[in-house]
Amino acid sequence: MSTEVSSSAVPEIQSMFNVLLKVKGCDRNRLKNRLINAKKLPNGDKKNKVLVQIALHIEKSLANKQIKLNTVPDISYPEALPVSQNVDKISETIKNNQVVIIAGETGSGKTTQIPKICLELGRGIDGIIGHTQPRRIAARTVATRIAEELNTKLGNSVGYKVRFNDMVDEHSHIKLMTDGILLAEMQTDRLLRQYDTLIIDEAHERSLNIDFILGYIKQILPKRPDLKVIITSATIDPERFSKHFNNAPIIEVTGRTFPVDILYRPLNESNPNNSDSGQKEDVDVISGILNAVDELSDTSNGDILIFLNGEREIRDTASALEKANLRHTNVLPLYSRLTVQEQNKIFQPHSGRNIVLATNVAETSLTVPGIRYVIDPGTARISRYSYRTKVQRLPIEAISQASANQRSGRCGRVSAGVCIRLYSEDDFLGRPEFTDPEIVRTNLATVILHRNTTNVSA
Repeated sequence: MSTEVSSSAVPEIQSMFNVLLKVKGCDRNRLKNRLINAKKLPNGDKKNKVLVQIALHIEKSLANKQIKLNTVPDISYPEALPVSQNVDKISETIKNNQVVIIAGETGSGKTTQIPKICLELGRGIDGIIGHTQPRRIAARTVATRIAEELNTKLGNSVGYKVRFNDMVDEHSHIKLMTDGILLAEMQTDRLLRQYDTLIIDEAHERSLNIDFILGYIKQILPKRPDLKVIITSATIDPERFSKHFNNAPIIEVTGRTFPVDILYRPLNESNPNNSDSGQKEDVDVISGILNAVDELSDTSNGDILIFLNGEREIRDTASALEKANLRHTNVLPLYSRLTVQEQNKIFQPHSGRNIVLATNVAETSLTVPGIRYVIDPGTARISRYSYRTKVQRLPIEAISQASANQRSGRCGRVSAGVCIRLYSEDDFLGRPEFTDPEIVRTNLATVILHRNTTNVSA
């Protein structure tokens, strides 16, 4: 059988160059380079075959772009969210600037509404709107929430990609992902051409991944003038992010908060020996939590969010609460190793009171609905390099004032709330204002070697 291609069936090179203006922006550079290389080939069957293949890819890109244009969902904004009151201002600023910093307290709606604003601006057509989250559970739940608000099935217009799970297709407009996934993609997509918009969420956490991403994005911006970048942060020093991106504009969105009463119930007042050993301290923390739950039960009903250091502490506290036989109470652990079905329990309608036991994933990355009370032991596992032992460790440390305020703010979203801190006010005032960025708590030699491999953790 002859494999020759008829010259009459071969597209004309210049006409294909002209059509490139209409293909998806994320495909344009790659197709242009292929055409330039094909132009250099000598005339003949080989060149004809290459041109036919390029023509097919151009047609596919045009068809894909048309499908994305035809399937943009109807967009509306919940009136109660502060971001919804600033849609015009945010939209105009994004339209007129390559980089925008949006600062707002947790609960303002920035995580769920900004991708929709970008979609309404026409983003997500020439590429995809990439939206990073520090944790897998947040990427999945945020994607689910946005899909619900747009009345689309998860995995269609809105999808998510985390380690071992990819629910994004070629027609998706918005892609939620962990920042580790974006880092991994940088190694094969150096200019991140698959994206026409990037939203870097929770930038104030200053994780290693976020700092690497922000540094990398700044380098590629001159080569990607079509790329829009939105950095979102709690109202924690957004000027630093603005300065990093050549004084990018800052939009501040006031959070939707109610008054929160802070009650201090330090453990060492009733348990002066609570630091004798790790086991004794765990017992005292659980006792303090049980006492705080009893105190809140005497006031009124309402869901409680309790912050704990890790999975073991969550299981131990859950066991103690179950043994307490609290009436009309659901105890719901929340950590990454739980199944999706177990994690979703915190979002389901319920009767009685929910007590949610979470790590600091619930501090900023994930809004647990309906919380009226917070119990904060004031500690967290914080990654830190030990120069003595030469290893990266996860010691339990006192959280910063900023983290404590983030935690207390979780109970002021639906009504006036109460936060019980299991430490003293003097202890709080003596803490550092902010948590050290992870980059200053890490052995960078290990990090640089790790980032240069293809096995980037996501």
